[in-house]
Amino acid sequence: MADEVQNVEGAPEAAPTTDGQAPRRGRGGGAGGRDGNRGGRDGGRGRRDDRRSQGDDGGEELIEKLVHINRVSKTVKGGKRFGFAALVVVGDGKGRAGFGHGKAREVPEAISKATAAAKKSMIRVPLRDGRTLHHDGLGHFGAGLVTVRSAPAGTGIIAGGPMRAVFESLGVADVVTKSNGTSNPYNMIRATFEALGEQTSPKSVAQRRGKKVSDLIKRGGASDRAAEAEAAAVTE
Repeated sequence: MADEVQNVEGAPEAAPTTDGQAPRRGRGGGAGGRDGNRGGRDGGRGRRDDRRSQGDDGGEELIEKLVHINRVSKTVKGGKRFGFAALVVVGDGKGRAGFGHGKAREVPEAISKATAAAKKSMIRVPLRDGRTLHHDGLGHFGAGLVTVRSAPAGTGIIAGGPMRAVFESLGVADVVTKSNGTSNPYNMIRATFEALGEQTSPKSVAQRRGKKVSDLIKRGGASDRAAEAEAAAVTE
């Protein structure tokens, strides 16, 4: 019995010596496994961030502007149910912009829906020297009447509220605007995009008429040399 007790008691003592490193490795491995799991979670976050950064690097970087959030309530049996509607403007800062609205029970979900809708409705607007519009424009939607005008360098964005968000996301640096008739952000945004949708560039007009850009500029009273220099500077 004594031998058996010694064997029984010796076995646990021998196990830590022989397996002592193994259990430590096991604990270390377990701790490491937990750390590894934590590392896996952190690694998961890192991978998500990497995918997000790769998406931003591989794709286009968009500028998102939250224009308006409207809260509505519905009275039901037992209380009220609240909902939110978001209006978002999205642009790449290089001549493309779009707007969208979304509705949901929570604000973040409404914003995400509006952002997705805005990305689908993006339009291309030709810009002069990459900073202003080529010509004046007029947009009308509902009771909203919007006027947009090109401006010289250094003017800045003279616009308020929703219209400023549109031009900042579009990449316009110099523009003068005026809104009449309504302060409803939805109608103002739609009227602004209607005015921007009518923008044309000298290059597109010349291609449509089968002429050169310098020929169109000459009709404005410019000299041949000045017309050719200005036509060479036109990129779109």
